[in-house]
Amino acid sequence: MKTTWIFLLLFPQLILGVVFIQSGLDKVLDWRGNLSWIQDHFSKSPLRNLTGFLLLILTALETIGGLFSLVGSAIVLIFGFDELSSLLIEVGLLGIGLALIGLMLGQRLAKDYAGAATLVNYCILLAISFFCFTILAGSSFDLPPN
Repeated sequence: MKTTWIFLLLFPQLILGVVFIQSGLDKVLDWRGNLSWIQDHFSKSPLRNLTGFLLLILTALETIGGLFSLVGSAIVLIFGFDELSSLLIEVGLLGIGLALIGLMLGQRLAKDYAGAATLVNYCILLAISFFCFTILAGSSFDLPPN
């Protein structure tokens, strides 16, 4: 049963970590291309004058959230669930959650409803991850009994 709980915690965590670290690193490695796309995408929205600043914040949230999620998951796999892995996972989930809120708000303001709809899948996965994390963290790092 212990393996099942760890899998429930790590599976969504690893997926979110990979997706968001890739997205953040893509923005870092192709800043100009992403900024150009974002400026065009938000040219008719209330955010048009803030795109560079908001892209910087989004990049930081995605990269930090993804990195902390992956590192926290790696610590769980190597050393087990403890206070350090709990802190890293929690910070990672919060970063990813804030990034998703920013992305959703931006897509809605840009009237890109199809783009906003694709984010719902990540929101569901984040909710599952928060739920599993809460079960483990709420039990003082003791896994539920068999």
